[in-house]
Amino acid sequence: MTSLLWLRQDLRLHDQPALVAAAHEGAVIPVYVLDDEGPGQWRIGGAQRWWLHHSLAALAKALEAKGSRLILRRGKAADVLAKLAEETGADRIHALRHYEPWWRAAEEALGDRLCLYGGNHLARLEEVTTGSGGQFRIYSSFWKALQAHLPPEEPLPMPRSIPAPDTWPRSDTLASWALLPAKPDWSGGFAWEPGEAAALAKVRALDIDGYDHRRNLPADEEGTSQLSPHLHFGEVSARTVWHATERGDATFRKELAWRDFTSGVVLAMPRYADENGRPKYDSLPWRRAPKDLKAWQRGRTGYPIVDAGMRQLWTLGWMHNRVRMIAASFLVKHLLIDWREGETWFWDCLVDADYGNNAVNWQWVAGTGVDANMFGRIMAPLTQSEKFDAGDYIRRWVPELAALPDAAIHDPDAAGCRPENYPAKIIGHREARERALAANAKVR
Repeated sequence: MTSLLWLRQDLRLHDQPALVAAAHEGAVIPVYVLDDEGPGQWRIGGAQRWWLHHSLAALAKALEAKGSRLILRRGKAADVLAKLAEETGADRIHALRHYEPWWRAAEEALGDRLCLYGGNHLARLEEVTTGSGGQFRIYSSFWKALQAHLPPEEPLPMPRSIPAPDTWPRSDTLASWALLPAKPDWSGGFAWEPGEAAALAKVRALDIDGYDHRRNLPADEEGTSQLSPHLHFGEVSARTVWHATERGDATFRKELAWRDFTSGVVLAMPRYADENGRPKYDSLPWRRAPKDLKAWQRGRTGYPIVDAGMRQLWTLGWMHNRVRMIAASFLVKHLLIDWREGETWFWDCLVDADYGNNAVNWQWVAGTGVDANMFGRIMAPLTQSEKFDAGDYIRRWVPELAALPDAAIHDPDAAGCRPENYPAKIIGHREARERALAANAKVR
C-alpha cells in the first residue's frame, strides 16, 4: 500500500505520528503543498516564506538520509492532494490535525481518505473542553482543565528509514517557488537556522531557570527560548519541549500551553483574526492615520523602547515578547489605530507568525478579545522601558541613541538630549491616554 504524508506546520521526522502510521502501512510519499488560495489574506507572510524555504530544504535533506524524498506541489491543498493520490495510486493521506480555518476546510474536503492524528499540541483540543463541551475562552480555566491531560504523551522516536514507492511523482523545485524576498536588506539580518536539527539542538541547550524574571528583560538575549518559529513550523513538537523542561520554570510551560489555548479560540471562533471578540468594540472610533502607522512600522515614533522593538522586528523577523506588548499597546492606545493593522504587519514580518497566537495576543492587548486586558489599561512605554532595564536593548536597535546615559536613554526628550537624527515623540503619553479613554467612552 502507498500513502501520502501531508506535511504542513509539522516539518519534522521526530515525534511525527502521521509518518509512523503511514510507514506502518507501506510506502510513503511525503508532500508539502504551498497553498496561497485556501488561506486568502492569511496566506503565509513574507518573513515566514523565508523560513519556509530553509525549513523545507532541511527537511528534504533529512528525508533523503532516510531513503525518502520530499514532493513539492503548489495550489489549493485538497485539490492538489486528491490529484496526487490519483497519480500515485495512494489509498490514504496521513496528516497531523491543524486548527486554522483554511486547514480544517481542506481536511473536510478530503473526506474519508484522510487519516488525522494529534501531535502538534500538548493535548487534543476537542478533549479539553468546558462542562458544556465547548472551547475555553479564558486561559486560566483552560490551564486548569488541561491538567487532566498532562503530562503529554512521550514523543515518538525518529524512524530509522522510510519505505519508498517504486516510482516517485513529479515535484516542483523549491527555487521555482521564489520564497526568498527580493529585497536582501529585509532579511539580511535574519540570524536564524531553520530546520528540525537546529530546533532539537536548541531544545537540548535550553536553560529556563529564572525564566519568569528573565523573559521580561529585553536586553537579556538568552532570557527567552526563541523556540517560537521552530514550534510554529512544527520542526519540534510541543510535547518534546514539554518533556525537556519538566524540571524547569513553570511559567515557561504555561506559555507553551498558551499555544494550545489560542488554537482552541480560533477553533471556536474561526474569524477571530478579522473580528472583535467583543462585538461592542465594533463601534470604537479608530483613527485612519497612515503617517502615524508608517512611523510605528519603521520605528520612528520617538519612544525608544517602541522603536527598538519595531526595528528588531524588521531586522530579525522576531521581537522580544515584553516589547511586543509595549509596541502593540502603543499602536492601539497611543495612536488609536485599529489592532488589525498591527496584526497584519506582524503577520508579514514575524517568522513565528501564528494565526491563533497573533490574533489572540493582539486582541488581548487591544481589549477587544474574549480573554483580554481592559481597553482602559494603557501601558506607559517610558515607564516600562525603565522598569525592565531596556537601555542596552535600545542602544543595539536604535544606534542614534547609543551614546546616551542610562538616565536619558528611555526618554531623550524629557532629558533634553535628543539627537537631531532621532524623531521627537509622535504624541505625548498624557495626551494619548486621554484620547484613548475618550474613544473608549464612545463604545456602545
